[in-house]
Amino acid sequence: MSDRLTIKPNTAPSGGWGSVRKVASSLFNEHVILKGSYLLNLQNKANGYACVSCAWAKPANPHPFEFCESGAKATAWEVTSKRVPPAFFEQHTVAELERWSDHALEAAGRLTAPMRWDADSNKYLEITWGAAFAEIGAELKRLNAQEVVFYSSGRASLETSYLYQLMVRMYGSNNLPDSSNMCHESTSVALPTTIGSGVGTVLIEDFEKTDCVLFFGQNVGTNSPRMLHQLQEARKRGVPIITFNPLRERGLVSFVNPQSPGEMLSGDETIISTHYHQLKAGGDIAAIMGICKSLIEADDAALAAGTARLLDQAFLTQHTHGFVAFAAATRSYRWDDIERESGLARASLEEAAAIYAKADAVIGVYGMGLTQHRNGVQNVQMLSNLLLLRGNIGKSGAGICPVRGHSNVQGQRTVGITEKPELAPLDKLAELYNFAPPRKKGMNTVEACQGILEKKVKAFVSLGGNFIRAVPETVLMEKAWRDMRLTVQISTKLNRSHLIHGQVSFILPCLGRIEIDRQNGIEQSVSIEDSTACIHGSRGRAEPASKQLLSEPAIIAGIAKATLDPNPRVDWDAWCADYGLVRTAIEATYPEIFRDFNARMWQPGGFRKPVAASERIWKTDTGKANFIVPTALDANPDMRPAPDTLRLFTVRTDGQFNTTIYNNDDRFRGVYGTRMVLFISRHDMTRLALAEGDLVTVSTPSDDGVARSVSGLRITPYDIPLGCIAGYYPECNPLIPLWHHAETSMVPAAKAIEVQLRLDSRSVAAAAAARV
Repeated sequence: MSDRLTIKPNTAPSGGWGSVRKVASSLFNEHVILKGSYLLNLQNKANGYACVSCAWAKPANPHPFEFCESGAKATAWEVTSKRVPPAFFEQHTVAELERWSDHALEAAGRLTAPMRWDADSNKYLEITWGAAFAEIGAELKRLNAQEVVFYSSGRASLETSYLYQLMVRMYGSNNLPDSSNMCHESTSVALPTTIGSGVGTVLIEDFEKTDCVLFFGQNVGTNSPRMLHQLQEARKRGVPIITFNPLRERGLVSFVNPQSPGEMLSGDETIISTHYHQLKAGGDIAAIMGICKSLIEADDAALAAGTARLLDQAFLTQHTHGFVAFAAATRSYRWDDIERESGLARASLEEAAAIYAKADAVIGVYGMGLTQHRNGVQNVQMLSNLLLLRGNIGKSGAGICPVRGHSNVQGQRTVGITEKPELAPLDKLAELYNFAPPRKKGMNTVEACQGILEKKVKAFVSLGGNFIRAVPETVLMEKAWRDMRLTVQISTKLNRSHLIHGQVSFILPCLGRIEIDRQNGIEQSVSIEDSTACIHGSRGRAEPASKQLLSEPAIIAGIAKATLDPNPRVDWDAWCADYGLVRTAIEATYPEIFRDFNARMWQPGGFRKPVAASERIWKTDTGKANFIVPTALDANPDMRPAPDTLRLFTVRTDGQFNTTIYNNDDRFRGVYGTRMVLFISRHDMTRLALAEGDLVTVSTPSDDGVARSVSGLRITPYDIPLGCIAGYYPECNPLIPLWHHAETSMVPAAKAIEVQLRLDSRSVAAAAAARV
């Protein structure tokens, strides 16, 4: 733990001077005060770059400063003046670097040259790009394509992603897992079944017209702070915002707009959530069922009394299928069961239903608090059910709004990054490039982990990300990872996935999106898709961190040329020289989505890809929007609680973005100088005879013979539902069994893990000394 460890309550609003100070300190710590300030003025602007942090929508008429604290940190982190040159690796063995924290590794700075691991010295040594590509190609040629996994994080551009998926399919594999497998795959599975579209139906303009917003399991203050502008404007119109979340997150409680001089001077804050319901972790199905039950039974009463109906009967008749069965199932649930599973009182759920019933246009917003559960798919389907009851999909000011994490994770899927061959235009690829694309299903993230553990996966190529830290089953995964023949990391900064490596390992440093990408002296631009399915152009504006860096498309092309047989229809060099040609290829592959791609990518606010459900066109098996009856109220049926267990869910801090740790602070929760904490209610502390500051080991009870535990977590009292505890991601990942994932979507169920606590030896000794 840090010497400056402090934990104190925080009741300050999100935004405000706290955000301003954090932005300033981020620029100062990375030694880019002037450079970073200049670049931030270009973030999410028409003549600038798309934020490399979250995927929230980019408005057509941006604010003077269209960036948030999280986005500013990401920019400062990428354009830092700190460097990790080959000399750095001469000074440090891999064994030594393994002992560094996640924060220290990335804080060392930008990678500057391609490196290859040397077994004799246990160090990374510099290698030329040509030699790196040749060796990687030779290794890949020796392997069966089904034994190689090609992973991608969600930051790579549409152009890079298209080239990546084409290279992998020409190699002979659909092993294209990505970070969506670990977060919103539950969305991608649930929504096509219910509404026939795999993405949300809401545009940023809908927030200007909505009458009510429902929030489920999404921490806007740290994960998508720019959304607070839309929420604040809605609140100033008197729009109710009803939040369901186990923790009272500051961004969903109150907000001071840093771009408002009046608010900054007066401290006048906007209350974001008009109603805040702290449900149990995993209680979402039950909570939504309670709202649905209240609505349906009130509508039954209205029908019997001959008064105005609560449900949109015309919409239900014309546009939906399965309502009768869903309504019957809803009526059959007992309130006692709903209250027990949700952790909420019947009166609270009936109040939420009454507010919902009075609104003409309702938006349902959600994040990983819904998707990362055993029944995560059913969580999303239940929210869809609730919106369908009153026709709140496919009309202005309403709809379902999954908030994605990585800045282009949704867009990667649009251009073919998927392990599911039925979702890729294989026939079109075959026609355009005269090859036979593989038809066998590829591995998703969990299946890739299983393959590595079973030694069936022999190589892993990673386009960004920090896979080994992001996945569950950390201990077993790190051990098995070293048995792979080849690991390749395409990265901007050092992380643990470079250090836990295969027998042959390469670090290939790439340009970041904020950097100017010159090909043959001509500056290139790229494109990304935001959470609302709008596609935007992005121009790098900072000079590259090193003259040796290659762009992501150039790296993909280098590997492809060294691995694949020549194809007269695929000119990797021409594509790398002019990304406009890549966009032309994307348009040829997806003409309905990318018509006039090169011209439209600079349209203010982006151009939206077709989302049929937004037009009430239902591309489902029934031709209508489908109500789905959940199989149970419990979102976590594979880990049954016992009297001595607590339900753990993982959270992020405001000092991180996914696995990137900017600092060890979490100011919104009042934690400074450590990430090794465990949030728990005072009631459960008393029940378990724990004291604030006790150090505990958390373990996952299971009968599979695998010991899973994390030690040294500091007991920290917090306002959290009884029986629930929270800890940080990725520190708590070792507690998640690989088999504990969402049914059908296979998203790791990180938001509901049954665990047990025991005092660490240091706390036991301290307690004994105190008694003496």
